[in-house]
Amino acid sequence: MSVNHPRTKKTDVKKVSMNTMRQLFGFDFTDFQSWNSFLKLMNRPEDPSSLAVLRILFGILMVLDIPQERGMSHADIYYPNEDIECQFPLFNFLKPLRSEYMVLIYLTMFIGAVGITLGLFYRLSTILFTISYWYIFLLDKTSWNNHSYLYGLIGFQLILFDAHRFWSLDGLFKKKIRDSHVPLWNYTLIRFQIFVVYFIAGLKKTDLDWVTGYSMDTLGKHWIFLPFRSFMTIEQITLILVHICGLILDLFIGFILFFDRSRPIGILFCSSFHLMNSQLFSIGMFPYTMLATIPIFFHNDWPRKFIRNKFPKFISLLFVKNDTPQYSEACLYSKDDIKVEDQTNTRLKPSIITRSMKYAHTKATFRHKFFTIISILYLMEQSFLPYSHFITKVSLQNKNDKQKLHYLNPNKWSTAKRWSSHADMIVQYAQCIGKKLNEHGYDNVELKFDIWRSMNGRFNQRQIDPRIDLLNEAKWSAFSDTSWLKPLLTNLSDWRTRMQQIEHDLSNKSQNVLVTFVADFPDLHLENFIPYDLNTTIEVLEGKVIVEYLKEKKNVTLNVGEKASVPNGDYHNVYTISPNPSCYMYVYINQSDVEMFTLWDKYHNISDKLLNDTIDKNRLHYPEMEEVDLVRLTYENMSKQIHNKSFDELLNLSKDQLLINNKTNWATISSTFEKNMNKSISKRLQYKLNWKEKTHKRFKIFVNKKSTQFKRCYHMVLFALRSVFLQENFFQLVQDKFYNDGDSMDHHEIEMATLKRTKQRDTKKARGDKSNRRDSTKSSSKKKKN
Repeated sequence: MSVNHPRTKKTDVKKVSMNTMRQLFGFDFTDFQSWNSFLKLMNRPEDPSSLAVLRILFGILMVLDIPQERGMSHADIYYPNEDIECQFPLFNFLKPLRSEYMVLIYLTMFIGAVGITLGLFYRLSTILFTISYWYIFLLDKTSWNNHSYLYGLIGFQLILFDAHRFWSLDGLFKKKIRDSHVPLWNYTLIRFQIFVVYFIAGLKKTDLDWVTGYSMDTLGKHWIFLPFRSFMTIEQITLILVHICGLILDLFIGFILFFDRSRPIGILFCSSFHLMNSQLFSIGMFPYTMLATIPIFFHNDWPRKFIRNKFPKFISLLFVKNDTPQYSEACLYSKDDIKVEDQTNTRLKPSIITRSMKYAHTKATFRHKFFTIISILYLMEQSFLPYSHFITKVSLQNKNDKQKLHYLNPNKWSTAKRWSSHADMIVQYAQCIGKKLNEHGYDNVELKFDIWRSMNGRFNQRQIDPRIDLLNEAKWSAFSDTSWLKPLLTNLSDWRTRMQQIEHDLSNKSQNVLVTFVADFPDLHLENFIPYDLNTTIEVLEGKVIVEYLKEKKNVTLNVGEKASVPNGDYHNVYTISPNPSCYMYVYINQSDVEMFTLWDKYHNISDKLLNDTIDKNRLHYPEMEEVDLVRLTYENMSKQIHNKSFDELLNLSKDQLLINNKTNWATISSTFEKNMNKSISKRLQYKLNWKEKTHKRFKIFVNKKSTQFKRCYHMVLFALRSVFLQENFFQLVQDKFYNDGDSMDHHEIEMATLKRTKQRDTKKARGDKSNRRDSTKSSSKKKKN
């Protein structure tokens, strides 16, 4: 008879729990009991094949990303060699180089991305890519977003990783690294990085605006959600699918992908999420980059097993020659691991095994300790770092004895949009404008911004105090509060439901009604201009205001529930005189829109009749023609008929309607209508094409777009080299190649050409005006002294 000792039972239970934990997580508590055990864990040998797949996919995506989203194909526009636009670098000492040298930096980044993909000169390629990427990234804060930041982090990680030890050209020439182990910390860092991307996004979505469905309140109307509209309303899609499901997925998808049993579900939802994002947002390669990171959560040897099990032997041997990798000096091994691997590594020749064994370290070296510490620091940094519709008007005031007030175009020296959303960039922009005004002869000036913004369906409100001189009084620091920023009026958030109801009620009365909700702080006023074609009223919802009509020189006081008409074609001021913020709304009836809707209805009736009649005629002449070909033929016939008629003839407009008056600008309506006419026909006919035709067309457009971008990049590099070494004019070469022949340019290039000509015109004008402006300033100063 045997008796079980109580201590033995506890030990057995502990071993079972440890084994379960190791099966679930790949480690247990014993790996953290000492520094040496933690070193062995972080440098544990792992299969390199999964890391190689990530390297290849990331490199390919960056090769596609650099010409478009990074801006290589239009470097002449982004870096015009002239001090035309204000820059927003992270550090003020960072300045862009001349355009031809910026193109060469792009070329360096592109070569680095190709080297990463091929695993050729891997360490040098990752350094070239990452340094050039971060330099361009830090030059312009207005272009920052989460995925651009992620690309830079992955590039930095690849410098540290040994991702070239499998399926790389380096491994082809270096037997030492060919198909050899990589340490566990390589996988730990990238998995943690992707987990942080999801989890931090989920934590930020716990914000009340997101949970209540106000952050992305228009996405439910997108065509991607058409299958759900059969049993859900647009509001339900927006709240449940976009906001609630998006929150849940971001919070938990990292955990779901980590565990074997839940991973298939995670792959399904995660893939669907990113594929939908690729259609919902214009965010370049980011959805596909996140798709490429999903396999990093699989077992590290999944590519090796996949090739071995799914392909014939003669094919699998071309890609995977060994069942297990060879030893690597980057990893730490136990003696038992070496013996077991020698027995299983039967495909390796004895000479290779002997040569490989000398790299199998059983004691930690400086390299192992150094990269373990680097990994810990990186994990800590990434854990804490993530938590570290608007109207803009700029006024300029000369602080001489005779003050003069001027209003500046806020987009004059920057076409970027994001500067008005961040206090640091607002200060940078103000300082830049101050320097440019000084160059044009304006000295001793005050600069004040009046920026309005609506945050997630709230009232339009001021973002900064318009009384603050941003050149002399505004201070900004990352370590202190910014006193001149106005607080978000969160106490008025409950108004959003009522605002939606007001808009709904007004739209039921007329589809041509527009509503703008405004909230303002006490002792401040809004100066507003009403265009000629808007019939406008103002109504107070909270507080008390005075409306000043400048042209009529009279004031009207309005309390809650009271309204007044506002004359069009003139300015007026709205003063908040209540002790609390005032809330009011503008109700517009756009006369141009009324006429436009009438024309659209008339046009659709004409085009429908023309379409049906033409299809019937073509069907009689071509009875055997397939429906898709019939639609195409009809479209060609319709295009000819429409182009043979003028806009006025097509819609049978009377002469009275063609007159241009102050209230309704028919010339603008006509040009807008004609611009969208053919686009409307083409879009409506697309519904008659089957999904194969649509997919083929989209793929063809994508390929043509990418090929055009790569051709453009090739010429950019060629012109940059000619400019650097042959001293030719870079911009003249670009101008002659891309901007002189309008017929050969696509829509995007035409827009870029227009932007380029505008910048050149502004530069010439600024040069011409500068001396005259300074002369006039000096002369007026003399008069003042006299």
